[in-house]
Amino acid sequence: MSATIILPRILQVGKNATEAVATIVRQLGCERPLLITDNMMVELGYITRLQALLAEAGIASDVFADTVPEPTVASIEAGVRVTNAGRYDCLIALGGGSPIDSAKAIAILARHGGAMADYKFPRNVAESGLPVIAIPTTAGTGSEMTRFTIITDDQADEKMLCAGMGFLPVAALVDYTLSMSAPPRITADTGIDALTHAIEAYVSRKANTYSDSQALAAMGLLAPNLRRVFHDGGDESAREAMMMGATLAGVAFSAASVALVHGMSRPIGAHFHVPHGLSNAMLLPSVTEFSIDCAARRYADCAVAMGIAAAGDNVLIANKKLLQELKALNQDLQVPTPQEYGIDKTEFFNKVPVMAEQAMASGSPANNPRVPSLEEMASLYRALW
Repeated sequence: MSATIILPRILQVGKNATEAVATIVRQLGCERPLLITDNMMVELGYITRLQALLAEAGIASDVFADTVPEPTVASIEAGVRVTNAGRYDCLIALGGGSPIDSAKAIAILARHGGAMADYKFPRNVAESGLPVIAIPTTAGTGSEMTRFTIITDDQADEKMLCAGMGFLPVAALVDYTLSMSAPPRITADTGIDALTHAIEAYVSRKANTYSDSQALAAMGLLAPNLRRVFHDGGDESAREAMMMGATLAGVAFSAASVALVHGMSRPIGAHFHVPHGLSNAMLLPSVTEFSIDCAARRYADCAVAMGIAAAGDNVLIANKKLLQELKALNQDLQVPTPQEYGIDKTEFFNKVPVMAEQAMASGSPANNPRVPSLEEMASLYRALW
C-alpha cells in the first residue's frame, strides 16, 4: 500500500537559519506578515530580532503575542480577529508548538471562516489557509513539519485534533540556536514529546518505509542527547541534535500518525492543564508496556536505534532494555505522576471514563499496535495515578 508524504515547500535547517526569513517571505510573494508568538518570545528579544531582519529587507510586520501554552478556541478566535483586521497575507509563527499550532489554526479560519470545531477530526482539511512560515524554538512538537494542529475546546474540555494538508506550513526555519534558552523543564518535556513522536510513528499501524527512515534517524539523535541538554542547556552540539531529531520525528508522525500515548495524553492536558510533552512522558512507559507484545520486533528496533540495545540482542532482551530505559528516563528527567503533579485524585478518577472516550474519538488509539478497548484505556489511566 502506498503512503502519502507531504512536507513544507521550503525547509531551511541549521545555525542561524532564521536569517533567511525575509528572503522566504519574498519567495512566497508576500508583503505583509503577522508574527504569531507568545510574550516569552517578546521578552527574550527574539521578536525584535525577527522584525529587524524583515525591516532590513523593507518588510513591515506586526505582532500578535497573545497565544497561550495550550491553544484554545478563544485564543485562536482572538488571533483571527487581529489577522482579518490587518489584512495580512502570511503568518510567521515563532515559538514552541503552541504558537505554531495557533498560527496553523488562525491561517485556516482567517481565510475560510467558521468555528474551530468545524475543522476537527475526522474532517480532512485540504483547503489552503494563509501561508505559514514556522520557526520553532523548542526541540519537541515538530509542528513545523506536520499537517496537524491541536486546539482545546475550553467549553467542552476537549483537545481537538485537526488534520489535513491545509494545516501544513509552507516553510520551516529550523534554527537550533533559538532553543539554547529553553529551561530544563521545557527542554525535558518537549524532548520526550519528540521521542514519543518517533517511537509511535515507528510502531504505528500506518507506518511506512519513508516514515520508518525518519523515525529511526530521529530516535538516534534524540535518545543520546536528551539527558545532556536537560543537565546542560548550553551544550550546543546536543541542542543541534535535539532540534534536528524533533524535526525528523515531526516528519515521521506526519506521515504515519501517532498512536495510543498521544490519544490518551490529550485529555489529560485538556482536563488538568498538564503540558502536552509532560503528559506524554507520564504515559510513555506504561503504554509501551501495554503495547509491546503486539509489535515486539518494532519496539526492539527502537531500542537499537536509541542506542540502548545491541543489534545482536534478541527481541525479548531488547524490549526489556527499552522498558527499563523509558522508566529510567522519566526518573532522570524528573517526570511526575499525576499525583505528584498535584492533580486531585477524586477528580482524576471521576474524569477517567470521559477521558477514555475522548481518547478513542481522536482516532489515535486505532493506530496503536494493540488497539485498546475503552475499559483498557480506563485501566491505564487509573494505573497511571
